[in-house]
This record gives sequence, C-alpha cells and structure tokens, in this order.
Amino acid sequence: MTAPQPSHRQAFAPMDWALLTAVALMWGSSFLLIDIGLDHLEPAAVEWLRLVFGGATLACIPAARRPLIRRAEWPLVALLGLVWMAVPFLLFAIAQQSIASSLAGMINGAAPLFTAAIAAAWSRSIPARWQLAGLVIGFAGVLLINGPATLGAPASALGAGLILLAALFYGIAFNLAVPLEKRSGALPVIWRAQLVAIVLVAPPGVVGLAGSTPAWSSLLAMLALGALSTGLGFAAFTTWLAASERRAGQ
Repeated sequence: MTAPQPSHRQAFAPMDWALLTAVALMWGSSFLLIDIGLDHLEPAAVEWLRLVFGGATLACIPAARRPLIRRAEWPLVALLGLVWMAVPFLLFAIAQQSIASSLAGMINGAAPLFTAAIAAAWSRSIPARWQLAGLVIGFAGVLLINGPATLGAPASALGAGLILLAALFYGIAFNLAVPLEKRSGALPVIWRAQLVAIVLVAPPGVVGLAGSTPAWSSLLAMLALGALSTGLGFAAFTTWLAASERRAGQ
C-alpha cells in the first residue's frame, strides 16, 4: 500500500511561504524605490546603478558564479540580459517620471499574461477555453485599470504604455529563460545576464549619472533596489522554484 500523497497545503512548507513573502516584498517595493531614485537621478543612472548593485550582490553567492554548461549558451544569455533587464529596467524608470509607482506596479501585473500568451504562440498551441478566457479577462482588467488613470493625460498614457511594453519584454524573457536555466541553473544564467545588461547600459548610465545630482536618499534607494530587488530577490525566487521542482519530481 502506498503512502498518501501530501496535500497542496502540506506541500507548501513554511520555508516556501517565507521565500515567497520575501520576494513579494522585495519586488513589490521596487517601483517605490525607483520613484525615490528619480528624485535626484536620471532614468539611465537609476537603471545602471540598480544593475551594478544587483550584479555585485549576486556575485557574493557562490552558486551564481558556477560556469555555464556550454559556452554556446552565451548568445542566448546576452539576449536574455537585453530583454529581461537592459530594456525593461530603463522603460520602468522613464515611465515613472509621469505615472505613480502604484499604477506602474499594477500595470506590470500584465507580465504573467504576456508570458502565457507568448508561450502559447511559441509552442503553436491553442490554450484551453478556460485558459483563453482567463487571458482575455486578465488583459481586460489591465485596460480597466490603465484607462481611467490615463484618460486625458498624454504623458500618463505614454508612461502606462511603456510599462506595458516592459511587461511584454518580461513575457519574452520568462519564456527564453526557462530552457536556459534548466540547462545551466537559474542563478548562473541570471547573474551573467545581469553582467551583460550592465555592459550594455553603461554608456547611457554613466552619462545619466554625470547629469544627475545624487543625494543620499536616492543612492540608498538604488542600493536597496539593486541588492534586494535585483539581487537577493532573484536568489530567493530561484531557491523557492528549485525546491518546488524537486518536490514535484518526487
């Protein structure tokens, strides 16, 4: 006689709740930290400092420094750094010059919807009816949130559109990251993608930093944004994901 399978509640251990709560707090606060950074820094400087502090934090984690399985992965890792970090992070900083951080966070909630839609298109499979209905309802909800907040305000509409574009890039990145991370591990891939992004945005980042008037409040916000949201946040999420996949395979 086989032992009874654990329920979903039992399978979700206290450590899972702790990791997900930490990730939610770190990623959820990122839009507020961007707002604080923009008080004294140019958007490109906000993005670059975020990546620099995030990459430095991940470098302190031995698992992130493990080599990639194959050198041939580097072009895809570089592409991941472009679509997951270099482009979206700059779009967030530019957009939040004209919209509130709370609205930016809500619109960014469309990222999982784009991820699912792109995954279906990538695999050339039609989602089940209930999945398709969920996507339609989700996108409708994003439009309902976005519409009233930007009605009659061209700058706000542009900002909201940039956040939606960043969420679209996230959807592409998540689908690109999965096979890479399965082959070489999540943290090694994410850290190297961040290193690529740091190099890509260094020129505008340095120019933006030179044109800024840094204050301690903005610099400390960037330290928290990089070290927590862009460094430890990724580490906590991938740790939780790996544990979940191990339990699913048992």
